[in-house]
Amino acid sequence: METNRTTSAIVRLPGEGARRWFFGGGIHTWKATEDETGGAFLLFEDEMALNKVTPLHSHPESDETMYVLAGEILMHMDGTEHRVPAGGVAIALRGVPHAFKVLQDGTRVLCLHTPGSAQAFYDGASEPLGPDGEGGDVDFDRIRDSGKVNGGIQIMGPPPFTDYES
Repeated sequence: METNRTTSAIVRLPGEGARRWFFGGGIHTWKATEDETGGAFLLFEDEMALNKVTPLHSHPESDETMYVLAGEILMHMDGTEHRVPAGGVAIALRGVPHAFKVLQDGTRVLCLHTPGSAQAFYDGASEPLGPDGEGGDVDFDRIRDSGKVNGGIQIMGPPPFTDYES
């Protein structure tokens, strides 16, 4: 397999990396991009607000690993719910249906996609964070549109949580 790495080493200090508002809610700090890793992976930190939810979805061409840095999420994976507190990890292998809900304010996760092929989806489903450091509105239509145009995600249905109201 040929790689096209743009750098030989990546070092990012806390807070460093491109910061983007993700239309599903949350601020991404990109720690290592698909281009920088020769396609091997995409790594970003996601800061999320209490009660953020994702629709039921899968990533057909990448494995998604979520390591909880702070707070707690409820992970619905392959039909089962798991509480994942800080220090815990959830891994959705490619094609596995999953969704999550944020259970604590200030929740932060480190998200790793291997390979990095889902970056086009995340790029299309986000925009650079404004100078005020604030995000915009949650817009699931833009999430769906980016998935259709860029691949990287398959939306399978609404959030599967019993206490979720659309």
